[in-house]
Amino acid sequence: MGTMLYRISNSDYVGVFASASDKYVFLGKGIGQNDKSRVAETLGVEYVDISVSGSDLVGLFARANSNGILLSNIIEESELEELKKKKLGINIGVVDSGLNTMGNDIIANDKIAIVNPDYDQQEMVQIRDVLGVEVVKSEMKLFKTIGASNVLTNKGMVVNNRSSEEEKAELERMAGIKSVRTTANSGSIYVGLSVIANSKGVVLGKGTTGFEIQRISEGLDLD
Repeated sequence: MGTMLYRISNSDYVGVFASASDKYVFLGKGIGQNDKSRVAETLGVEYVDISVSGSDLVGLFARANSNGILLSNIIEESELEELKKKKLGINIGVVDSGLNTMGNDIIANDKIAIVNPDYDQQEMVQIRDVLGVEVVKSEMKLFKTIGASNVLTNKGMVVNNRSSEEEKAELERMAGIKSVRTTANSGSIYVGLSVIANSKGVVLGKGTTGFEIQRISEGLDLD
Protein backbone atom coordinates (compact mmCIF):
# COMPACT_ATOMS: atom_id res chain seq x y z
CA MET A 1 0.00 0.00 0.00
CA GLY A 2 1.25 3.51 -0.74
CA THR A 3 2.33 5.48 -3.79
CA MET A 4 4.02 4.21 -6.93
CA LEU A 5 5.14 5.86 -10.16
CA TYR A 6 4.61 3.41 -12.99
CA ARG A 7 4.01 2.75 -16.67
CA ILE A 8 1.66 0.13 -18.10
CA SER A 9 2.04 -1.06 -21.68
CA ASN A 10 4.62 1.72 -22.17
CA SER A 11 2.03 4.36 -21.25
CA ASP A 12 2.04 6.93 -18.46
CA TYR A 13 -1.77 6.99 -18.65
CA VAL A 14 -2.08 4.10 -16.24
CA GLY A 15 -5.69 4.95 -15.39
CA VAL A 16 -6.95 3.73 -18.76
CA PHE A 17 -5.96 0.16 -17.85
CA ALA A 18 -7.67 -0.28 -14.48
CA SER A 19 -10.65 0.49 -12.28
CA ALA A 20 -10.07 0.25 -8.53
CA SER A 21 -12.14 0.08 -5.38
CA ASP A 22 -11.28 -0.71 -1.78
CA LYS A 23 -12.01 -4.39 -2.53
CA TYR A 24 -10.48 -5.07 -5.93
CA VAL A 25 -8.54 -3.58 -8.81
CA PHE A 26 -9.83 -4.71 -12.20
CA LEU A 27 -7.08 -4.95 -14.81
CA GLY A 28 -6.95 -6.03 -18.43
CA LYS A 29 -6.10 -9.66 -19.10
CA GLY A 30 -3.25 -8.78 -21.44
CA ILE A 31 -1.36 -6.74 -18.85
CA GLY A 32 1.76 -8.46 -17.53
CA GLN A 33 1.62 -10.50 -14.35
CA ASN A 34 4.29 -8.41 -12.65
CA ASP A 35 2.44 -5.20 -13.50
CA LYS A 36 -0.81 -6.51 -12.07
CA SER A 37 0.85 -7.74 -8.89
CA ARG A 38 2.64 -4.44 -8.27
CA VAL A 39 -0.50 -2.37 -8.86
CA ALA A 40 -2.55 -4.61 -6.54
CA GLU A 41 0.13 -4.48 -3.84
CA THR A 42 0.30 -0.69 -3.99
CA LEU A 43 -3.49 -0.43 -3.62
CA GLY A 44 -3.69 -3.12 -0.94
CA VAL A 45 -6.30 -5.21 -2.77
CA GLU A 46 -6.63 -8.29 -4.98
CA TYR A 47 -6.52 -7.89 -8.72
CA VAL A 48 -9.15 -9.31 -11.05
CA ASP A 49 -8.45 -10.08 -14.70
CA ILE A 50 -11.12 -8.88 -17.12
CA SER A 51 -11.46 -7.77 -20.71
CA VAL A 52 -14.10 -5.65 -22.42
CA SER A 53 -14.69 -6.51 -26.07
CA GLY A 54 -11.18 -7.96 -26.11
CA SER A 55 -9.68 -4.70 -24.85
CA ASP A 56 -7.36 -4.16 -21.88
CA LEU A 57 -8.62 -0.57 -21.49
CA VAL A 58 -10.62 -1.42 -18.40
CA GLY A 59 -10.24 2.07 -16.98
CA LEU A 60 -12.20 3.44 -19.92
CA PHE A 61 -14.91 0.79 -20.09
CA ALA A 62 -15.62 0.13 -16.39
CA ARG A 63 -16.22 1.94 -13.12
CA ALA A 64 -16.08 0.10 -9.80
CA ASN A 65 -16.74 0.72 -6.14
CA SER A 66 -16.91 -1.72 -3.23
CA ASN A 67 -20.51 -2.59 -4.05
CA GLY A 68 -20.19 -3.36 -7.75
CA ILE A 69 -18.68 -2.82 -11.15
CA LEU A 70 -20.36 -1.06 -14.08
CA LEU A 71 -19.37 -2.26 -17.52
CA SER A 72 -19.74 -0.83 -20.99
CA ASN A 73 -22.37 -2.34 -23.26
CA ILE A 74 -19.62 -3.28 -25.69
CA ILE A 75 -18.61 -6.14 -23.40
CA GLU A 76 -19.10 -9.57 -24.93
CA GLU A 77 -21.46 -12.04 -23.27
CA SER A 78 -18.65 -14.54 -22.77
CA GLU A 79 -16.54 -11.90 -20.98
CA LEU A 80 -19.45 -10.96 -18.74
CA GLU A 81 -20.18 -14.58 -17.84
CA GLU A 82 -16.51 -15.25 -17.10
CA LEU A 83 -16.46 -12.31 -14.68
CA LYS A 84 -19.66 -13.47 -12.95
CA LYS A 85 -18.20 -16.95 -12.47
CA LYS A 86 -15.44 -15.46 -10.32
CA LYS A 87 -18.08 -14.95 -7.57
CA LEU A 88 -16.56 -11.74 -6.27
CA GLY A 89 -19.50 -10.95 -3.97
CA ILE A 90 -20.33 -7.66 -5.70
CA ASN A 91 -22.92 -6.46 -8.20
CA ILE A 92 -21.90 -6.82 -11.85
CA GLY A 93 -23.92 -4.86 -14.37
CA VAL A 94 -23.94 -3.43 -17.87
CA VAL A 95 -25.33 0.04 -18.57
CA ASP A 96 -27.17 0.18 -21.87
CA SER A 97 -26.09 3.64 -22.99
CA GLY A 98 -24.42 5.49 -25.81
CA LEU A 99 -22.17 6.95 -23.09
CA ASN A 100 -20.35 3.66 -22.85
CA THR A 101 -16.94 4.73 -21.55
CA MET A 102 -17.98 4.33 -17.93
CA GLY A 103 -14.56 5.23 -16.57
CA ASN A 104 -14.55 8.52 -18.46
CA ASP A 105 -18.13 9.44 -17.58
CA ILE A 106 -18.40 8.55 -13.88
CA ILE A 107 -16.51 9.09 -10.64
CA ALA A 108 -17.69 7.03 -7.69
CA ASN A 109 -16.92 5.88 -4.20
CA ASP A 110 -18.95 3.83 -1.72
CA LYS A 111 -21.36 6.69 -1.01
CA ILE A 112 -21.99 8.52 -4.28
CA ALA A 113 -21.58 8.44 -8.05
CA ILE A 114 -21.20 11.74 -9.91
CA VAL A 115 -21.90 11.27 -13.59
CA ASN A 116 -21.84 12.87 -17.02
CA PRO A 117 -24.88 15.20 -17.17
CA ASP A 118 -25.96 13.62 -20.46
CA TYR A 119 -26.99 10.34 -18.80
CA ASP A 120 -30.78 10.02 -18.76
CA GLN A 121 -32.91 8.98 -15.81
CA GLN A 122 -33.10 5.32 -16.80
CA GLU A 123 -29.33 5.11 -17.15
CA MET A 124 -28.89 6.77 -13.77
CA VAL A 125 -31.14 4.13 -12.21
CA GLN A 126 -28.98 1.39 -13.75
CA ILE A 127 -25.86 3.03 -12.31
CA ARG A 128 -27.51 3.33 -8.90
CA ASP A 129 -28.60 -0.30 -8.85
CA VAL A 130 -25.13 -1.65 -9.66
CA LEU A 131 -23.01 0.65 -7.50
CA GLY A 132 -25.57 0.84 -4.70
CA VAL A 133 -25.14 4.57 -4.14
CA GLU A 134 -26.86 7.89 -4.74
CA VAL A 135 -26.29 9.10 -8.33
CA VAL A 136 -26.09 12.80 -9.20
CA LYS A 137 -25.25 14.67 -12.37
CA SER A 138 -22.03 16.64 -12.61
CA GLU A 139 -22.24 20.41 -13.00
CA MET A 140 -18.87 20.58 -14.79
CA LYS A 141 -20.17 21.77 -18.16
CA LEU A 142 -16.73 22.00 -19.80
CA PHE A 143 -15.70 18.58 -18.47
CA LYS A 144 -18.68 16.30 -19.01
CA THR A 145 -16.31 13.32 -19.06
CA ILE A 146 -15.84 13.78 -15.35
CA GLY A 147 -14.01 10.50 -14.81
CA ALA A 148 -11.27 11.35 -17.29
CA SER A 149 -10.14 14.48 -15.47
CA ASN A 150 -11.04 13.91 -11.80
CA VAL A 151 -10.58 11.25 -9.10
CA LEU A 152 -12.82 10.27 -6.18
CA THR A 153 -12.14 7.71 -3.43
CA ASN A 154 -13.67 7.06 -0.02
CA LYS A 155 -11.11 9.40 1.57
CA GLY A 156 -10.43 12.15 -0.93
CA MET A 157 -10.93 13.85 -4.26
CA VAL A 158 -8.72 15.44 -6.90
CA VAL A 159 -10.09 17.80 -9.54
CA ASN A 160 -8.33 19.03 -12.65
CA ASN A 161 -6.79 22.47 -12.42
CA ARG A 162 -8.96 23.99 -15.15
CA SER A 163 -12.09 23.51 -13.08
CA SER A 164 -13.57 26.72 -11.73
CA GLU A 165 -13.89 27.51 -8.04
CA GLU A 166 -17.64 27.09 -8.39
CA GLU A 167 -17.28 23.65 -10.01
CA LYS A 168 -14.78 22.54 -7.39
CA ALA A 169 -17.05 23.69 -4.57
CA GLU A 170 -20.06 21.94 -6.12
CA LEU A 171 -18.19 18.65 -6.44
CA GLU A 172 -17.14 18.95 -2.79
CA ARG A 173 -20.73 19.60 -1.78
CA MET A 174 -21.99 16.59 -3.73
CA ALA A 175 -19.32 14.21 -2.47
CA GLY A 176 -19.06 15.59 1.05
CA ILE A 177 -15.28 15.53 0.64
CA LYS A 178 -12.73 18.33 0.31
CA SER A 179 -10.66 18.33 -2.87
CA VAL A 180 -7.34 19.50 -4.25
CA ARG A 181 -6.90 20.93 -7.73
CA THR A 182 -3.93 19.65 -9.75
CA THR A 183 -2.61 18.07 -12.93
CA ALA A 184 -0.74 14.79 -13.48
CA ASN A 185 1.86 13.44 -15.93
CA SER A 186 3.68 16.77 -16.13
CA GLY A 187 0.74 19.06 -16.76
CA SER A 188 -2.05 16.84 -18.09
CA ILE A 189 -5.56 17.82 -17.01
CA TYR A 190 -6.60 14.18 -17.46
CA VAL A 191 -5.86 13.24 -13.89
CA GLY A 192 -8.39 10.41 -13.91
CA LEU A 193 -6.65 8.76 -16.84
CA SER A 194 -3.25 9.27 -15.22
CA VAL A 195 -3.80 7.47 -11.91
CA ILE A 196 -5.27 4.31 -10.39
CA ALA A 197 -6.46 5.08 -6.88
CA ASN A 198 -8.40 3.86 -3.88
CA SER A 199 -8.38 4.93 -0.24
CA LYS A 200 -5.28 2.82 0.47
CA GLY A 201 -2.91 3.93 -2.28
CA VAL A 202 -2.32 5.40 -5.69
CA VAL A 203 -0.44 4.38 -8.84
CA LEU A 204 0.60 7.41 -10.88
CA GLY A 205 1.90 7.73 -14.40
CA LYS A 206 5.68 7.83 -14.40
CA GLY A 207 5.66 11.31 -15.91
CA THR A 208 3.98 12.78 -12.84
CA THR A 209 6.16 15.41 -11.17
CA GLY A 210 7.07 15.64 -7.50
CA PHE A 211 4.77 18.63 -7.03
CA GLU A 212 1.88 16.77 -8.70
CA ILE A 213 2.53 13.69 -6.53
CA GLN A 214 2.32 15.88 -3.44
CA ARG A 215 -0.93 17.51 -4.59
CA ILE A 216 -2.57 14.22 -5.56
CA SER A 217 -1.51 12.52 -2.31
CA GLU A 218 -2.89 15.46 -0.36
CA GLY A 219 -6.17 15.43 -2.25
CA LEU A 220 -6.62 11.68 -1.76
CA ASP A 221 -5.64 11.97 1.93
CA LEU A 222 -2.80 9.47 1.62
CA ASP A 223 0.08 9.51 4.06
